[in-house]
Amino acid sequence: MKKHLYSLALSVFALGANAQNPYMPLWEHIPDGEPYVFEDPDRPGEMRVYVYGSHDNLKQYYCGHDQVVWSASVSDLTDWRYDGVIFRSTHGKDGRPLNGDMKPDILYAPDIVETEENGRKVYYLCPNTQNHGRNNMVAKAYRPDGPFEVCNWSNDNPAATYGVFGFDPAIFRDDDGRVYGYWGFGRSHAAELDPKTMCSEKPGTKVIEDLIPGFEQDDTFRFFEASSMRKIGGKYVLVYSRMTRNGEFGLPASNYTLAYAYSNNPLGPFTYGGTIIDGRARGTDEQGNIIPTANPDGNTHGSLQEINGKWYVFYHRQTGTNEFSRQAMVAPVDVKVEGGKVIISEAEYTSEGFCTEGLNPLHRTPAGLACYYTGPSPVGKKYPDYFFSGSYIKATYADDDASDASYSQNKPFSYMVNNTDGSIVGYKYFNFSKLGKADTATLSVHLKPLGVNGDVQVMIDSPWTSKGGKVIGSFHIDKASPQRNTEIPVAINGLKGLKGKHALFFIFKSATKEKSLCDFYDFVFNVN
Repeated sequence: MKKHLYSLALSVFALGANAQNPYMPLWEHIPDGEPYVFEDPDRPGEMRVYVYGSHDNLKQYYCGHDQVVWSASVSDLTDWRYDGVIFRSTHGKDGRPLNGDMKPDILYAPDIVETEENGRKVYYLCPNTQNHGRNNMVAKAYRPDGPFEVCNWSNDNPAATYGVFGFDPAIFRDDDGRVYGYWGFGRSHAAELDPKTMCSEKPGTKVIEDLIPGFEQDDTFRFFEASSMRKIGGKYVLVYSRMTRNGEFGLPASNYTLAYAYSNNPLGPFTYGGTIIDGRARGTDEQGNIIPTANPDGNTHGSLQEINGKWYVFYHRQTGTNEFSRQAMVAPVDVKVEGGKVIISEAEYTSEGFCTEGLNPLHRTPAGLACYYTGPSPVGKKYPDYFFSGSYIKATYADDDASDASYSQNKPFSYMVNNTDGSIVGYKYFNFSKLGKADTATLSVHLKPLGVNGDVQVMIDSPWTSKGGKVIGSFHIDKASPQRNTEIPVAINGLKGLKGKHALFFIFKSATKEKSLCDFYDFVFNVN
């Protein structure tokens, strides 16, 4: 019952976690998520989804010095529980400092595997420290929530480890008990591992270089980083970050996409499958030009997991204007093995997460759940130069001051800033059937005016009437309004007969260019 001694603290942490995207609290930043279904050690027979990732809490750099885990029961994916810190990078073998100034290592994307020893479940974590001599670190625990202790310290150097792992390690145990490792940056590597060490190649085998071609080696696979292995229908599916070609999908080159390849053997050869998720949220503008409708670039890392017979891709998104405050995301995908091929549908980038029937408009929605945010029209400007001239998500952390905007228990949460003229903020999708048979409603919008005159249109289906969008409400922001938290009631019309899922958009308009009308916090529908 180790973890449940913290039940009060966990209940407070969980208040900000739900089934929407991101599915963890909006002050939590867990990129590189590797999902697994393991048995809860405190409740035998109950299976939980555990997500292992790095921890963006340094704010000005990638990742952090610790790794934490969040989990949810497979029977309730709306209730994510903080299970605590599972690994810290503070000291070497026998508690000795890792280096002279005692600064901890930065821990990048991890992976984990469950195995058995003498009838007991054992977990091996690859925390992926990026310091010299320790980038092949492997740690061991007897619970999926740790704590994990390094088990591959070098006998010759107490601050170094041994093994074959390199950048972005992945570890996979096959049905026959054989174990494999995968890693690489720009070039992919793999090896069958010695089950006695879980980190060195099996005696009599060799490391395979270029398991699949890197982005500078071919024009199809284009491996960049983020190896992750799954077995689906007897096929071996390698999920990885792919560097797209310049002009592919109509956009500049980017490693913000997750792709997959598959094989009949864990060590290949592999066949390229396709894209699983594109973090740029590809879309089109009013003129039909292909544009990113979320952050225009970034990195990604994630994998696939089947839960209750449904498949999901777990990935992360960027917030703010850099890559140091990433958030855990999820989307459903269709997965099938047919005619010797593994076919995985490309997931849509949405605000839904596990709420695949659509978000509930009667529940207050943090503005930071936006999955669509663009600046003024890029006509005459080059992507991505124009992008952050408009709305984007403000990154917040658990230790930030929450006085301006607090969503629950005085915890800060991500919200939309830089809402300038021409900006669009959108959500896919809301289930408008939840509003019943009402023809009208009131939308309560929570924001902080910033001394700029402007108007905001509320639309469904599209942000342009020329593309099938419909205006259902609007409101004015006056430059003389006090610059403090404000609730604005907005009359919503035209709801009669509106059922099922619809996208919702806020379009900002002002004669004052390039100045934000407001900080946009949250909103909720109320039926009249």
